[in-house]
Amino acid sequence: MRFDIITIFPKIFDSYFSESMIKRACEKKLVDIRIHDLRQFTKDKHRKVDDRAYGGGPGMVIKIEPLARALGSILRIRNQESGIRKKTLIILFSTGGGQFNSKMAVAWSKKFNRIILVAGHYEGIDERVKSLIHDSKFLIQEVSIGPYVLTGGEIPAMVIVDAISRHIPGVLGKAESLEEARFGPGMPAYTRPEVFEWKKKKYKVPKVLLSGNHSLINKWRQGGVKFKDIL
Repeated sequence: MRFDIITIFPKIFDSYFSESMIKRACEKKLVDIRIHDLRQFTKDKHRKVDDRAYGGGPGMVIKIEPLARALGSILRIRNQESGIRKKTLIILFSTGGGQFNSKMAVAWSKKFNRIILVAGHYEGIDERVKSLIHDSKFLIQEVSIGPYVLTGGEIPAMVIVDAISRHIPGVLGKAESLEEARFGPGMPAYTRPEVFEWKKKKYKVPKVLLSGNHSLINKWRQGGVKFKDIL
């Protein structure tokens, strides 16, 4: 899977993508993440990427010219490769977009082999970018990662890259590592020591997890059944 991220803050991604699971996935060439500095696609000496909004308002809007050049550079393909459009998704982040969820992560990991994420800032991006993408016959999706407003699309881009990558075979090492494929996300987990004492109070691991009976453990995990009720 290849991810292309268009941003005006390219260094934000350095620490997150150079650690842990994502780093290993890149080293194994299971995931290819490319960061594109939007300022590199400007033509004025100040590398200006934003301007005042038509109609007034306090905020600034990302200009269409550098975005069009960035997308044009990333999506430049030969005629015989036109089928790649069906395998490419362009994501625009918007508070009014559909909320991203696990089902989308799974579906996109299987359906696409290239995802382009446009990390907007300020008051958003020039609306005409959507028409430009539609006219180029590429798939486009407006996405939000939650019912709140962030200052930019960099964090949402990292969230989506992470969520999709873990569904790519080999990224987690074992398919069983996917929580949602076993008992669903948020499953309680415990490790050593068996009894932890803090301020004269003891905190114990549930007895069912110490039983060695994997059938009972699975029942407990699936429904939170109490150990005494299973015996």
